Amino acid sequence: MPSTPPPSEAQINEASDTLAEVSFFALLDDQERAVLAQRIERMTFPAGKVIFSRGDPGDAIYVIVRGVAEVSVKNDTGEKMVLETVKPGEFFGEISLLDAGPRTATVTATEDLEALVIDRGDLEEFLKLRPAAAMDLLTAAGKRLRESANILRRTVSRNVNAEEEDTRSTVMKVADWISEFSGSLTFLFIHVGIFFVWVVLNVKPLANHPPVGGFDPFPFGLLTMVVSLEAIILSVFVLLSQNRQIARDRVRSDIEYQVNVRAELEVSHLHEKVDLLHEELTKRLDSLEKRAK
Repeated sequence: MPSTPPPSEAQINEASDTLAEVSFFALLDDQERAVLAQRIERMTFPAGKVIFSRGDPGDAIYVIVRGVAEVSVKNDTGEKMVLETVKPGEFFGEISLLDAGPRTATVTATEDLEALVIDRGDLEEFLKLRPAAAMDLLTAAGKRLRESANILRRTVSRNVNAEEEDTRSTVMKVADWISEFSGSLTFLFIHVGIFFVWVVLNVKPLANHPPVGGFDPFPFGLLTMVVSLEAIILSVFVLLSQNRQIARDRVRSDIEYQVNVRAELEVSHLHEKVDLLHEELTKRLDSLEKRAK
């Protein structure tokens, strides 16, 4: 990661002004912000650069001066989930800095980015100046964790009907309605009634009384043509509806696969926990046996 030389007076003032725009550091007065600005480092990242990845050591918090960063994670199926888009005046990387653990997400610069980097020592100095600021830091961390929980809860399962219904065009809605109606008893009874009346009107004795009857004499060529045209039109709408149903079934299969993968992973995690409990229990029993002897 490229870094700049020690900050000049103008850069210190600019960093102090930037910190003043961040709610977390707004609790400091001008002098305290100036002291903190002297200790922080300024870094730049080109668009597309990964600032840090999930699992990397957490040693600093980043305050964006300009540019935009994307905070994301990948679930167990490899699907990328964006947790937050961080903009100028906002910060990220506070969770790992608090507990000194590895990074919990991946942060990527979506635009050319310039950030102020505050390491753990600087943060400790800051909290000594303003202990109450720890609550703001915890609030920011809690907000990000809450967003993560909401995203994970929404991705546990999906309703294939809800996903497909909202994307239907007017033609597809008409095709679905025609396909459903053509397979109903109502459709059958209507056609039986129409065919019965048509045949009666075109056979004796009504066939000899035009224009009421006799407009389509046996073997009912006009009726045959109408039925053939109706069958062609209906077959097209039914095929359209079936193609959409195939797409819906494909989505359903994907969802079932994801659910099965998650279930398999959960079972695997449970096995690991049971193995750890078994190992711990065995150690304790061995210890009790040794003490009993």
